[in-house]
Amino acid sequence: MHPRAGQPATPEDLTDIPALLEAYSATVPNLADPGQRVSFGTSGHRGSAFDGAFNEAHILATTQAIVDYRREQGINGPIFIGRDPHALSEPAEATALEVLAGNRVTVKVDQERGFVPTPSVSFAILEYNKQLPGGPEGNDAGRADGIVVTPSHNPPRDGGFKYNPPTGGPADTDATSWIARRANEYLDANLAGVLRSTSTELVESHNYLGNYVAALPEVIDIEAIRNAGVRIGADPMGGASVAYWDRIADVHGLDLTVVNPTIDPAFGFMTLDSDGKIRMDCSSPSAMASLVDSVAGAGGSSYDIATGNDADSDRHGIVTPDAGLMNPNHYLAVAIEYLFSHRENWPQEAAVGKTLVSSSMIDRVVARMGRNLMEVPVGFKWFVPGLVNGSVGFGGEESAGASFLRRNGQVWSTDKDGIIADLLASEIKATTGKSPSERYRELAEELGAPQYKRIDAPANREQKERLKKLSANDVEATELAGEKIESILTEAPGNGAAIGGVKVTTENAWFAARPSGTEDKYKIYAESFNGADHLEKVLEEAQVVVDGVLG
Repeated sequence: MHPRAGQPATPEDLTDIPALLEAYSATVPNLADPGQRVSFGTSGHRGSAFDGAFNEAHILATTQAIVDYRREQGINGPIFIGRDPHALSEPAEATALEVLAGNRVTVKVDQERGFVPTPSVSFAILEYNKQLPGGPEGNDAGRADGIVVTPSHNPPRDGGFKYNPPTGGPADTDATSWIARRANEYLDANLAGVLRSTSTELVESHNYLGNYVAALPEVIDIEAIRNAGVRIGADPMGGASVAYWDRIADVHGLDLTVVNPTIDPAFGFMTLDSDGKIRMDCSSPSAMASLVDSVAGAGGSSYDIATGNDADSDRHGIVTPDAGLMNPNHYLAVAIEYLFSHRENWPQEAAVGKTLVSSSMIDRVVARMGRNLMEVPVGFKWFVPGLVNGSVGFGGEESAGASFLRRNGQVWSTDKDGIIADLLASEIKATTGKSPSERYRELAEELGAPQYKRIDAPANREQKERLKKLSANDVEATELAGEKIESILTEAPGNGAAIGGVKVTTENAWFAARPSGTEDKYKIYAESFNGADHLEKVLEEAQVVVDGVLG
């Protein structure tokens, strides 16, 4: 923990925004350095212009690659595009618009030229495509797709650029690999073949904000929140949801205060994250320290529920007077239990989707409800098909990302939506009279109270590759922290997809190990229902098991 974690940022902590913008346009990436090439994973292409990892050349190449990809897929409808308040988002959006114009692609931009949250882009894509033959999953040539310009919760020096296909959600690996490969080919060719134009002929306005806010009663019981008079404090954390929360309060008549409406590309109003960096992580007690103190501090709270969002609003943070910032795993368990008991129009066979590093408390909740559990590898992309067709009612990640169906059982968004996840906390309070944290304590009394932790361990590139390709037979251990090992997984039980690591489970505990995508380390996630001491033993033995396999 950094000694200033949770403390307000000082001038020395702030990014030099003019210098960052200059680096975006002036930097020529060193293509011999893998860190300065396009790396387009499920979270898009991310990096800082200061490191040569996110610059104009990258966005020119990546946007042209997206144009080529959609042409290969037979997609010629409009592209919905939105950006967040990170400093690099505006120039990157401008660059993308030039390439899209050069390729004669119709583009839907925000009619107010404001910021657009990731879930609002997903919602817009799905609304457009559901009118077409075959809907979002069809092959109609007029399908729309999208681009979101955001590095999500990353520090202010970073930029991000991600592609959302016609199904609305994060692109799958086939798409992102294809786009990255093509983008790097354009970089290698000194951008030959990249078309640009400053024409605005095919730029059309779209009412992202109004359409999204107006439809919210279709996914959240807004009337219940209003009638109960739930007092809500919403902290957008300087992100894209600032105008959305204001509009939600006005349109729906909620007792809702935007706690911090400030927009600042340096995010100078933030408290520092656990590593001493400015990071808009609404699941971090350090980054959320000021909101937590105002709600659960010594002075008491003027809010029944307070919420946070990261910069693109795909993550949620729930703060209650009785518990402070909820652990995301705890909130996911409560949200699932509530939704599947209060959404009578959802399909009875609709499954609960969780990533394999999310809490086993979810497993116990789902088993008690008699619902199907779909456990998938890390990455929200795995929930997209199920959310689109209604076979998955809820998909959630331990990193505070989730989305769920409309009240009628139809798709809402297929990318993570921190706004509806935040509002759901107020609905729970309104209809049950209990905060989500109070309900979690009840669940823990009934089902057990797990301890959860993540640690990092060193690993070089070769070891990380070995970890990615493990088979269950590579793990020889038969016990973990005094309990018999029940399963050794290298494929997710929910869909058979490769984990890219390993998960080991016992009756009351589990650990999962995955290589870091950006650093020389691997991550160990672990949980135990047998207390904190048992959890530490699980972590110790997990590292021994993994290190033994890696050599």
